[in-house]
Order: sequence, then C-alpha cells, then structure tokens
Amino acid sequence: MAKGPQPIGDVLAQLMARRGFARVRSSASFEGAWREAAGELARFTRVGQVRRGRLEVIAASSTVIQELSFRQPELIGALARLLPDERIDGIRFRVGSVD
Repeated sequence: MAKGPQPIGDVLAQLMARRGFARVRSSASFEGAWREAAGELARFTRVGQVRRGRLEVIAASSTVIQELSFRQPELIGALARLLPDERIDGIRFRVGSVD
C-alpha cells in the first residue's frame, strides 16, 4: 500500500535522524552552553558526548580538571538552566587534546 503525502516536518526529521544532523546541532548547543557555564576555564576544555546523562569534557591538564571538579555542582546546575530539554546529571572529565 502506497503512502500518501507526509508533512514536510516529518520528512525533514527523518532525514536529519538518518544523516546525523541532530547530533551536530546538539553538539553545537552543548558547546555553547558549556562555554557559558564554565566561563574562563572553558578555553582549556573541549566538550565530548553525552552518555547516560553524563557530559564528557576533555581538559588540557589535570589542574584544569581539579578546578572544574570543585565547581561540578555549579556547572551541572548552569547546564540544566541553559539546556532545559537535556538531562545532564553528571560530568566526566578527562585529560586530552583540546585543539
């Protein structure tokens, strides 16, 4: 049985899901929210993925991770305000390249 016309919004949503565009858009919004939440220290970090409600953040050094770890409850609260549709209940820090 042939399908009839579909709303353009449904077609675009399906296309975005197949091509991964939603992940790119989501990644950009996480990056912007992280920059605002972390402030000056954000320049020494890079945002990774969200897995099981935990945002991965790559930091240039263990010193940066230590400072961010002290601020983790504040950062999670700021991210909850900036990204109300996302469920971020933790942050996982690791040292890595931020270039």
